[in-house]
Amino acid sequence: MTPRIQRAARPTPATGLGSSYPRTRRALLRDGVYGAGLLAVGSWIGACGNTSLTEPRTESNIPNVGPLQAPDENGVRLPEGFRSRVLARSGELVPGTSYTWHGAPDGAAVFPRDDGGWIYTVNSEIPGTAGGAGAIRFDAEGRIVDAYRILGGTNFNCAGGPTPWGTWLSCEEDFAGRGAVFECDPTGATAAIRRDAMGLFTHEAVAVDPVGARLYMTEDQPDGGFYRFAPSAYPDLATGTLEIARVADLDAVQAGGTSRVDWLPVPDPSAADEFTRHQVEGSTPFLGGEGIWHRDGFVFFSTKFDNRIYAYDASAGTLCVLYHAERDGGVLTGVDNVTVADPGGEVLVAEDGGDMQIVALVRGSDGCDLGGVVPLVQVVGQDESEITGPVFDPSGTRLYFSSQRGCGSDLFACGITYEITGPFVV
Repeated sequence: MTPRIQRAARPTPATGLGSSYPRTRRALLRDGVYGAGLLAVGSWIGACGNTSLTEPRTESNIPNVGPLQAPDENGVRLPEGFRSRVLARSGELVPGTSYTWHGAPDGAAVFPRDDGGWIYTVNSEIPGTAGGAGAIRFDAEGRIVDAYRILGGTNFNCAGGPTPWGTWLSCEEDFAGRGAVFECDPTGATAAIRRDAMGLFTHEAVAVDPVGARLYMTEDQPDGGFYRFAPSAYPDLATGTLEIARVADLDAVQAGGTSRVDWLPVPDPSAADEFTRHQVEGSTPFLGGEGIWHRDGFVFFSTKFDNRIYAYDASAGTLCVLYHAERDGGVLTGVDNVTVADPGGEVLVAEDGGDMQIVALVRGSDGCDLGGVVPLVQVVGQDESEITGPVFDPSGTRLYFSSQRGCGSDLFACGITYEITGPFVV
């Protein structure tokens, strides 16, 4: 029997901002601690640790998977050779543990451990002070050995992002415009730290560019900003400069071209008197910023109200559109959470609505070149739900995700978290 992970007492819930703002995502659509040594969670490499624990891989099988088959016993349609299992259900104990899986599971990440296992962190998008994040600990064979809370007392923790130094950044999607970012220890040994220097706004997700030493963030508002945070002493997130994007020629980008992006300081990241997105004249509004991920020098992010996936070249400082539903056939709609597969670099996008799929966007020669659109997963019979938090295990052969309201519209009791295994890589 694999021993349970040893850790200190559970962290004290972080101080949440709270909000009574009414929240129904589909209705809206329709109208840590710094220091890898302290945390000892192992190195984060590739796309959320999607690097083999044994031998390096050189190819990806995603572009070559066949059509989706009939639903399996879990109501999941997969290509031939793939299979699903249910890891956890909201309101029930995670199998083999004493942790009751939280409601509304959303953004997620995976963190490798030195013993060959990994930790899977998942947000809880519940309002008031009932949100936060939990974690499931796996051994080297992929067996669940523990589950626990890593953040509590926070509001609408939607998405977030992993850091290269091994912490989970959990974002509050507070529609009162006062959401914060919390840096969490995936092991649960140390209490989360609120990172107000990263701004208070309707946070959706965050991605770290380790080369440029910057963090990029999306805002889930119809006129949301695209933000960049420059820490004063990277990777310490305690202080720094918050900036918002101004796209020189957004029309050119929407027409299939590229444009320079300028970054303008946000005068008051605390938004004491005015929303951050409204503080800088000429900043560019984006139509509902959602998931975001960094890979190969590009920052990929989604905007839900116009069904686009953007690609920002962090080195060149230019923006383009990788995918637009109207232009590219509409296979992918309701764009939401984003991750990138390793080693192939396909951009995986989860659907909020649409037909409840995870779709892979096969990249061509650069970040703006779309080489194909490949459905990978479809959940049937859960039309009032949404797919959230797709992310791979360290081997790249297990894909995790959740159906946020898998048994109906109850935000608190209906989440289902899945694992998909199969020939993602060859």
